[in-house]
Amino acid sequence: MPSKFEGLLDCGRLEDVNLNSASWKPIRASRWSFDLVRPEFLALRPGSPKSPRKPIRRTAWLDGLRGFAALTVYFHHHQLWAHNTMGNSIYENAFGYDGKHYFVALPFVRNFFSGGHFAVAIFFIISGYVLSVKSMSQIQKGQSSSVGDTVGSALFRRWLRLYIPVIAVTFLWMSQSHWFGIWSDFGEPKSSYREEVWTWYSNFKNYSFVFLTGNVYEFPLLYHAHAWSIPIEFKGSIIIYTALSAFSRCTRNARLWCEAGLIVYFLYIVDGWYGAMFMAGMMLCDFDLLALDDQLPRAFSYLEGFKELIFFHLFIAGLYFGGVPSWDGQENIVSKSPGWIWLSHLKPQAAFEAKWFFLFWAALFIVAAVPRLPWLKRFFETRFCQYLARISFALYLVHGPVIWLLGDRLYAATGFSRPVHKEHIPQWIDAFPLSKKGAMGFELALWVPQLILFPLTLYVAEVATKLFDEPSVKFSNWLFNKTLAPAPVKA
Repeated sequence: MPSKFEGLLDCGRLEDVNLNSASWKPIRASRWSFDLVRPEFLALRPGSPKSPRKPIRRTAWLDGLRGFAALTVYFHHHQLWAHNTMGNSIYENAFGYDGKHYFVALPFVRNFFSGGHFAVAIFFIISGYVLSVKSMSQIQKGQSSSVGDTVGSALFRRWLRLYIPVIAVTFLWMSQSHWFGIWSDFGEPKSSYREEVWTWYSNFKNYSFVFLTGNVYEFPLLYHAHAWSIPIEFKGSIIIYTALSAFSRCTRNARLWCEAGLIVYFLYIVDGWYGAMFMAGMMLCDFDLLALDDQLPRAFSYLEGFKELIFFHLFIAGLYFGGVPSWDGQENIVSKSPGWIWLSHLKPQAAFEAKWFFLFWAALFIVAAVPRLPWLKRFFETRFCQYLARISFALYLVHGPVIWLLGDRLYAATGFSRPVHKEHIPQWIDAFPLSKKGAMGFELALWVPQLILFPLTLYVAEVATKLFDEPSVKFSNWLFNKTLAPAPVKA
């Protein structure tokens, strides 16, 4: 049972929470309410009181990398939204393409301004790694009979864990225009709330169907364009769970060859780049666990003395590949981009979009290099990166609505207005004009609104984490436990 002063979100299992009025004391409700609204990011500021740090977990760097990648997505979308009329053609293309030379488009620099797709590729490789850890550890210890239970539990909970936060955020976003009547440049609301709810439901049920065929962008979520990656996350999860089950009784070398074979299949034979990313994460997990027990294949021992040199150069190559040009409204953009013309010949015939082929290698190199470069690993283990890790899923989901509701107005006020603003929010246009001089991406008119938008988005992400993300984990665990058959009674 939970302790006297634990709140609802502090309990490990929902069946331990007694919701009877006699036990739901005011102090418990007030504690939960305070924890919900208290901004945690303020505790990260210099000079603030620090609570004792827990020991860093072995894979804490993975969490920090995921959190930092979510922050990259945040800045990517803000840059593109503010520079709406010319953003894509500059940020997502190579330096010098079509005669345009901007500092933000330089190799390496571009990752911090338009690295959203790069970040998604990193998400997928990290997911492949994290989803494999427990089962892979059991496989390597010869506990193949336990793998089925572990995979079954994870697969049962996965859909709920991914989609409950999406359901909550998109439902609130869909409802806000009818509840509050606040205009946003994100499609016209339906004539009635009932019609809006039905449209939301009809769209979501198809969006969430894992076996929907066709292009991965074929059925986007109407109420949240940024959530296009969630169905792919679920598909990749199924690939991982299937592979773990299939390889659970294989020998070490056979398992590694099968993992490599699937990566080749997904990347070079079919257009399954996301499958390759998830499998690469699984393979990295396999290698790391083998290294902990000194069970790596003998060939790796010959490279031990060159490890840091090799992975430093892989890190640099990953940063360059991560800046692959990705948009001009037509195909074959890579083959026409300065610095990429020769590299474009590496793209296999099966890959429909060259960017995902290069982003596979970029993300693989980065995730493989981070734990083997101590200075880089320490950065992703910092308190700020660990904080971002905790709210990363919610940050990914809520930063869009904050842009569409408030960011759009603040950018219009500082000078980044668009024609649609004249009709709907004319009072915001140039309300607080600021300078747009200087290098693109560094304008004062862009960064002053961040003094409001950035802390607000972090705060909203914290609330969404506590209201939707963490409860989705607890609820899926509770529901799975409720479905289990009782253990057989021993004679």
